[in-house]
Amino acid sequence: MSAFVDESTRVIVQGITGGEGQFHTEQMIEYGTNVVAGAVPGRGGQEVAGVPVYDTVSGAAETEDADASVVFVPPTFAADALFEALDSPLDLVVAITEGIPTQDMTNVNKRLTEVDTRLIGPNCPGIITPGEAKLGILPGNVFESGNVGLVSRSGTLTYQVVSNLTDRGLGQTTAIGIGGDPIIGTDFVDALAAFENDPATDAVVMCGEIGGEDEEQAAAYIAENMNTPVAGFIAGRTAPPGKRMGHAGAIVSGSGTGTAESKIEALVEAGVPVGDTPEEVADSVKEML
Repeated sequence: MSAFVDESTRVIVQGITGGEGQFHTEQMIEYGTNVVAGAVPGRGGQEVAGVPVYDTVSGAAETEDADASVVFVPPTFAADALFEALDSPLDLVVAITEGIPTQDMTNVNKRLTEVDTRLIGPNCPGIITPGEAKLGILPGNVFESGNVGLVSRSGTLTYQVVSNLTDRGLGQTTAIGIGGDPIIGTDFVDALAAFENDPATDAVVMCGEIGGEDEEQAAAYIAENMNTPVAGFIAGRTAPPGKRMGHAGAIVSGSGTGTAESKIEALVEAGVPVGDTPEEVADSVKEML
């Protein structure tokens, strides 16, 4: 079993005719992902990597019986692309785009409360169920099928931790990059709940970073709701207060929350071992299993 995507997922790529869209479509197809259509206004009737292109997401979804989309649309137009996807009969939308204006995402999130579609991202690497499907820009070669779920705000950190897990013979059920922007769709709690309900996931890794209170909220959820063991890592321990570090959400305001220390303390109190390095995280998971 897996969280959110598997070999049966039928995928639309929004922005498939752009450089990034075309490149990663080819990579997804090579991995085995069932990419059934592209969607770009005014480009209907074309083909990219053998995939038919439609003018609209709804047309692609209806004709090709798609249930998910991946968004490779420039930030200026990304919100419109997301609204179009949310107005279509899709179960999942993965927004890779970085730099979508916060006000645009505020409006998108309001629409999310009115539909059943799940959004992952934006500003994320995507989601992968090893050996079955990947939606996004994740490097499939470092992943291996297994029984460890992973959720992370950082794409690069995801790859590092997964590499350490794989090196120790610890494969993954699903890995989810939720994105580092202040406003995102799927959050830590959503992902943790999915892993808790997945009988194939025997342990979970949660990789967070400074800024916001999502990790503290996740710690509270773990303490109250999870029987599946969780190991953690928090990036940004040496970041100076008030300075944004990489992700738009990775900034500590000085309110007493959002620091690496507050997040680590909350996780440890919830029974989550927090590694000082990705290697220590992988070692913790090996001890749990």
